[in-house]
Amino acid sequence: MENKQESKEMVILVDEQDCEIGAAPKLEAHCCGWLHRAFSVFLFDRQKKLLVQRRAKNKYHSGGLWANSCCSHPRPGEETFAAAHRRLREELGVDCEFKELFTFIYKAELDKGLFEHEYDHILIGCFDGPLRPDPKEVMAWQWLSLDQLKDEIKNKPEQYASWLRLSLEEVINRQQEIF
Repeated sequence: MENKQESKEMVILVDEQDCEIGAAPKLEAHCCGWLHRAFSVFLFDRQKKLLVQRRAKNKYHSGGLWANSCCSHPRPGEETFAAAHRRLREELGVDCEFKELFTFIYKAELDKGLFEHEYDHILIGCFDGPLRPDPKEVMAWQWLSLDQLKDEIKNKPEQYASWLRLSLEEVINRQQEIF
């Protein structure tokens, strides 16, 4: 179910080179499948385990699915890294430094007649402290090795968000750049 904050939220529309071409309401961009800027944060602990979160059921799409540590969209006029720091604090009650590992474009059909069409910035960080997740955003979380997560997705793909399924293989391929 969409909440009032999400219905007012704006996203940055981009071309295939990630150049800004406009802005649109978040829900409209997802209804129409317009390409927009996004980020996906992958937080690893010292044991090289990835924090995955189960999205709250009330999210406007993909509620109840497992996803990477944090994902969202920068607002118009907001830098991608600043947005990632903001959403880490809002969703998980934490913050840390991170770097961009890669970018990719994907389009996926979601539930509720919505589409993701994103120029996604994959950001990598390290974090070992306590989490304080917002229950309106996150219903569960766990730390998994990349191999464990790959096996889980292979066995139960319907339980995982499309952007995680699509980006994980490249994250695995670039492990030497992470650790």
